[in-house]
Amino acid sequence: MTVELIDVMGTDLSVVNAARVSFGKKHDEMTKGDVGLIKFLGKHGHWTPFGHCTLSFHIKAPIFVARQLVKHTVGLCRNEISRRYVEDEPEFFYPEKWRGNPENKKQGSDPDSNIEWLDRTERTGGRVRKTCEFAMHTYKTLLEAGVCPEQARMVLPQNTYTEWYWTGSLYAFSRVCNLRCKDDTQKETRDVAWEIQDLAKEKFPVSWPALVGKSDD
Repeated sequence: MTVELIDVMGTDLSVVNAARVSFGKKHDEMTKGDVGLIKFLGKHGHWTPFGHCTLSFHIKAPIFVARQLVKHTVGLCRNEISRRYVEDEPEFFYPEKWRGNPENKKQGSDPDSNIEWLDRTERTGGRVRKTCEFAMHTYKTLLEAGVCPEQARMVLPQNTYTEWYWTGSLYAFSRVCNLRCKDDTQKETRDVAWEIQDLAKEKFPVSWPALVGKSDD
């Protein structure tokens, strides 16, 4: 899985000036007072100044991860690769280890567990890999038989990689990460969210911690 930051609009100073325009003020450089202002805005839920900054990501992840992330739509735009048009061979995601069910929970997984026998068989061409290989063979057979790609793709499994451009406001992505970086989020989805968070924090070192509740008071 990969997360690439491809475009950014705005800086921490953009957030400051969006807030200070209410008083007819504008700063050309960040001051200590501006840092305090951003922390105040984040702490008290004044989110609109953060909406004037945007980030664009190019993300590659399996379908089952993408579908969890793109449920978030407010303040975000997405354009995804389509197997109606592309002809490159599909790729499949395989986990580094197979996690077990958690105790006393109806969902999620136990991060400390590892289904060792399944790991061993998967490395030597186990059932999951064979299932994906068969799906790939069926997909290619359908295409070769003249079936349209928009129907042939239906046989591909959930661990098929997809990729998309995802653009949104700084505030919108903070909402994504506030939810998807939590420990109870599926690990694979959380891994993508942490990549987004690290890249966003690098570009907005004051605003991002203020939005995700990790700024120093």
